[in-house]
Parts: sequence; C-alpha cells; structure tokens
Amino acid sequence: MSIQIPQSMTEVEVQLLDRQKHGEHVTKEEIIRNAVRDTLQALMDEALDGHYDDVKWDDQGHDLVIYDIMGKQVGRVAPQKDSFIEEFTASPDNLMLHFDDAVTKVVGGR
Repeated sequence: MSIQIPQSMTEVEVQLLDRQKHGEHVTKEEIIRNAVRDTLQALMDEALDGHYDDVKWDDQGHDLVIYDIMGKQVGRVAPQKDSFIEEFTASPDNLMLHFDDAVTKVVGGR
C-alpha cells in the first residue's frame, strides 16, 4: 500500500479514515508528525538529487535533526510555533516555506 505524504488537513483526515478503515490504530497527530518529517526528508532528497541524509526527530520529539550519510548532524530545524503539529495545522504552506529555507541553509552550507 502506497501512502502519499499529506499536504493539507483535508488529506490528513482522508488518510486517517483510510488507515483506520484498514484496522490501523493511528491518530491525527501521528499522521501529521510523519507528514512533517517525511516532507522535510523529501525536500532534502530532492535538493541532494538522492537520499543521502536522514531526517529524524530529536530525543524530545520537538525539532527535526538532519544527519549526513556518515551519521554526523548537519542541520536542525525547530518549529516556528510551539510545535510542528501546530505549524502544519495553522498553515501547511507556511511550513513548506519554512522547510524550503531550512533546506537551502543546510545544503548550501556544505
């Protein structure tokens, strides 16, 4: 089953209903958290013309940390609001602009 990265709250709701219909126990927040991480990962992969860096949540689950192929931290992205869930819920478009800026800084800083 191929799952697209939700780009809006409507797509989050659709994915939530679809996954619950198939017996998964998942919350809206989990879908948003995965969408946020997967979006930044996809932008990094695009900027680097392949999957060379890994995007992971920090130990507190607050910031996203970018690691290079050798496992060295090369970037950290913090939410502009209290959390990425709040940022996504308020405006997925603004989150994309935030991530575009972050990717430019991380990739351009090498």
